[in-house]
Amino acid sequence: MAVADVVPSGSDSTAEVLDVEHPDDATVGKLAAQVARRIEADVVRRGWPVGELLGSEPELRERYGVSRSVLREAVRLVEHHQVARMRRGPNGGLFVSPPDAGPAAQAVVIYLEYVGASVADLIEARRLLEPLAAGLAAQHVTEDGIDLVRRTIDAETITDSPEDRTTQPLHVVLSELSTNPVLRLFIDVLIRLTNRYTDPSGIPPRDYRRARAEAVRRHAEIADAVIAGDRSKAEAWMGDYLEAISGWMLKYSRTPHSGLAGSSTIPAGEETPGAKLAEVVASRLREEIASSGWSVGTVLGSEADLLARYGISRAVLREAVRLLEYHSVARMRRGPGGGLVVGSPDPQASIDTMALYLEYQRVTGADLVMVRDAIELGLISRVTGRYHDPLVAERLEEAVTWTGDGTADDEDWAEHYHEVLAELAGNPVLALFLRILAELWRRHTNKERAEISDSARAEVEHVHRRITEAVLAGDEGLARHRMRRHLTAVTEWWH
Repeated sequence: MAVADVVPSGSDSTAEVLDVEHPDDATVGKLAAQVARRIEADVVRRGWPVGELLGSEPELRERYGVSRSVLREAVRLVEHHQVARMRRGPNGGLFVSPPDAGPAAQAVVIYLEYVGASVADLIEARRLLEPLAAGLAAQHVTEDGIDLVRRTIDAETITDSPEDRTTQPLHVVLSELSTNPVLRLFIDVLIRLTNRYTDPSGIPPRDYRRARAEAVRRHAEIADAVIAGDRSKAEAWMGDYLEAISGWMLKYSRTPHSGLAGSSTIPAGEETPGAKLAEVVASRLREEIASSGWSVGTVLGSEADLLARYGISRAVLREAVRLLEYHSVARMRRGPGGGLVVGSPDPQASIDTMALYLEYQRVTGADLVMVRDAIELGLISRVTGRYHDPLVAERLEEAVTWTGDGTADDEDWAEHYHEVLAELAGNPVLALFLRILAELWRRHTNKERAEISDSARAEVEHVHRRITEAVLAGDEGLARHRMRRHLTAVTEWWH
């Protein structure tokens, strides 16, 4: 069973035939994913024209040369990525939509919980990124931004009940004022994860009031620095604040999976307004799986059980299950003893969605490198601290060799070294953020990568080896210096 080659995502060709006769479910899924990528690439290439009609269902089937079943599955993926929506009826068709990163952020939070991201991992990520956001907010603040900061501080009042806590709005506001879409997205994930891990019911009221009063005072100091446009002071005070609360967070946070089942403090779903019913159901099922402790292989219920539990149609449930299967969160097993079976989640779908969202936000190479610099320098510091570990030397040497030996069409050849550093650092939050940055980087450097010369590849290998030498010598300052220069140099590949 042969499948025609797919036109590269940047191609303007629209007459490619992708379909096969009588495809099975696996083939439909593969073809649908290919079509979805082409539709998304078309939207990005057109400048993401929200509201524009991409075509009716018959027009799209003809354009991509696929069957109704393949196109409809592709449209489901495009809708899940928040790129476009299909409207039925007269004057219907696939229309470009404004994306919302919320569903992907929620899926990422649950994935990080599944892989055991600790409170310490979360704190480290916040300490790397939030001072940067505060400093950028001070640098770029406007009159409207000053009004927003002041309103935010005014709204922060001391409460007598931990249950009345808010979601740390100042941190979100500063990420928005940073003007960096990548920071804004990552800090949103970090605040969601913080709220998910914080256990207000276990905080003695006196301790809560004391901590809340201290937070309000420190937030006011940070706000004053931002309003004054003092970048260095805003960064320093945000760093001091996060350092001060780290002990409190470690003391009063739940570990992954603990105390989640049946807890009224964990939202049953943070669905996007206007979300399709299947998306809402998929979100609720993800939460149910998370609250069960991610016991892979557990059967949550048969199709009939789930239909009764959620009061939905079979069509809605099956679409919800497809979304879960797309994230590898669960799969439907047919036959006796079958049902919805918990799987091991894969973050790639959320990584793709977040990369597309950042495309919509028109993230620049400077935005990307600024965040990547903060993350990778943090990773370098952690790995350098393990320079005596033989595994570090072995893995880094393999990664350097990979850089030089990889084939020209290997999309991962330049990123592999950085991903190994993230794995060795052992912080799943930072490792996932780096994967999102790498995915976005790949989308903007495909042309350069295809045309890269042997000399350029050798230069990258040389730089990676020099970084490795500094790491294995335990020289953190030199390793950070070489990594920073390397990241600055590769911005030339961005287009």
